[in-house]
Amino acid sequence: MTEITKDTIIGDILDICPETAPLFLEMGMHCLGCPASRGETIEEACAVHGTDADELVEKINATING
Repeated sequence: MTEITKDTIIGDILDICPETAPLFLEMGMHCLGCPASRGETIEEACAVHGTDADELVEKINATING
């Protein structure tokens, strides 16, 4: 079981579970292929996009751990 936190790097999440990509797209992060975005943490990305990091972490963990 993988546990994602707000400090997890987005590129690592996408490598573990590419099925999470739509969750990032829903929050307005349409630059997933950009090396800079893949190196950000969830918390950093959410701060830039004005979304709730805790909510996104919850959704990602639910997707990864089914």
